[in-house]
Amino acid sequence: MNPYHLFKFVPLSVMQTLARFVAWVIIKIPSLSIMRTVHINMALIAQALPEHQKHQLVKDIIYHQCLTSIESIKSWAMPPEWSIAQIRDVHNKDILLEGLANPNGMLAIVPHLGTWEMMNAWLNQFGAPTIMYKPVKGDITNNFVLQGRSRLNATLVPTDGSGVKAVFKTLKQGGFSIVLPDHVPEPSGGVVVPFFGVHTLTSTLASKLASKTKCALVGLSCIRRDDGQGFDIYCYKLDNPALYDRHAETATHALNQAMEHMISDHYSHYMWGYRRFKRIPTLGNPYRTDEATLKAFIQAHRSY
Repeated sequence: MNPYHLFKFVPLSVMQTLARFVAWVIIKIPSLSIMRTVHINMALIAQALPEHQKHQLVKDIIYHQCLTSIESIKSWAMPPEWSIAQIRDVHNKDILLEGLANPNGMLAIVPHLGTWEMMNAWLNQFGAPTIMYKPVKGDITNNFVLQGRSRLNATLVPTDGSGVKAVFKTLKQGGFSIVLPDHVPEPSGGVVVPFFGVHTLTSTLASKLASKTKCALVGLSCIRRDDGQGFDIYCYKLDNPALYDRHAETATHALNQAMEHMISDHYSHYMWGYRRFKRIPTLGNPYRTDEATLKAFIQAHRSY
């Protein structure tokens, strides 16, 4: 048995308590990689924020990211019905239903915002989406994640040309797919456009699919409730004509703006521990550059 399956027998409340303790430990060790990444991300996009507010924001981000990680593990360990039962309210569900009814198909835009893995089981109730899957590091971990996702109705395809063709075919047939568009792509798969005011390499996959198929675009997030009683799903109608522009830069910039709107609603729930800005043309990789160079770059750019 995969050792991760032991989490099936641990109550979510206990796992969340463990996650809060881990977050507390992480916050106490500023030299940790995740702490440095979050601090650099906040320095890049929240320069105008007073230091005491920025410090509190970093703590909140670490807290939510640890919870999201442990909740995702629990979701993978449990049957889909368990995850579905954790969903309490769905805000603007009519937007999702309208998108699913589009004859050109629907592409769900799901940034790394909240506990998106918990939402997957709920979303799979509406059909059999085609989803691109990239193996995670470590055979034991990958087998566990793959097993958890394979219990859903989704068809998993590789993150290569064949996978893109499969998603395209699904949309052309009126089906739906799910894309996490805020991954950092290889240079050949992206363009440089602003994200929270920072010009950085951004994936063009979702924009190209939208432009070619004219599918409906619906933003989705799954946010932990403040009362600790489950999760709420938020649906966003992404209907800016620029999202379908045939010019990749225009469409991708519009998509970044749409994601910024979604993230701003639940800012500290976004995975700011991810090195989203590691391909900035005028700087390089800010997570590896020296402090003086990074400081000079930040001072030279307008606060977002």
